Amino acid sequence: MRRSAPKAFSLIEALVVIAILAILQGLLLAAIQRVRLAAARLVCANNLRQSALALHQYHDTHNGLPSGVRRLQTGEPMPLASWRTFILPYIEQQALWDASVQAYRQDPYFHRQAHEYVRTRVIPLYICTLDYRVQTAWDVTSNWGFNVTVALSSYLGVSGTQSTLRNGVLYDNSRVQLVHIRDGTSQTLMIGERPPSADLVYGWWYAGWGQYGNGQLDTHLGATEVNLYDTWYRGCPVGPYGYGPGQLENYCSAFHFWSQHPGGAHFAFADGSVRLLSYSIGPQTLAALATRQGGEVIHLAD
Repeated sequence: MRRSAPKAFSLIEALVVIAILAILQGLLLAAIQRVRLAAARLVCANNLRQSALALHQYHDTHNGLPSGVRRLQTGEPMPLASWRTFILPYIEQQALWDASVQAYRQDPYFHRQAHEYVRTRVIPLYICTLDYRVQTAWDVTSNWGFNVTVALSSYLGVSGTQSTLRNGVLYDNSRVQLVHIRDGTSQTLMIGERPPSADLVYGWWYAGWGQYGNGQLDTHLGATEVNLYDTWYRGCPVGPYGYGPGQLENYCSAFHFWSQHPGGAHFAFADGSVRLLSYSIGPQTLAALATRQGGEVIHLAD
């Protein structure tokens, strides 16, 4: 008896199988990306919630929220230290807080050698994992010409409408109490997402000069911020800048809140709640939410 030869695939059948596999692979990659984005949203929202809780614990201990940044001035023991530094004991980073206090006792200038250990520590609670840049320390040349190795942060305090107006919750030398937030803690922003600037000059977690010695762009940001140096910084317009999408490679994106999450950015309110606010709310609504006693009544959709 003759044995029949095994049947082979035709070219058309092979192409159909390849096409089906390619479609399945595309669907799988899209599903993985959606899961990754959803997981990152949960992590980033939880980081903000924990930071807001730490701010409340600081408030209960010191009868007020920490300064967005301490100004460089005579008699200041920790000049240019950010609010993130002052809440270290409340995020289970007591040893790092002790090291920062000791570093400032040795040298009041945070960019010098005494501060390197603290300055280069990556704090998981202060970063959003969608941005690869915040997961390690970087060697950066500041606008003032000194070279420094720094770790970064994805979150900034909300200083109000503009940092120089100081009508928000966290700004230079602020000491806001919750009773001062007359618009209501559930109607007032405290922390928001904004990735570090494209050149990594702005967005250091430990301390920061900002644009004008007030920590702006480094430790806190206004909802309708302006460029204090006009076109001196990377040719960016004066502004004001409104809430909307940004890009990691766009230097001017440093002047407004945004995130790598689709459609909006997370914000922690002064009552400790966290919401992802859609870009569609517009800059005027965000500005109203950024003030502590502007008298606005805001209704956000769930």
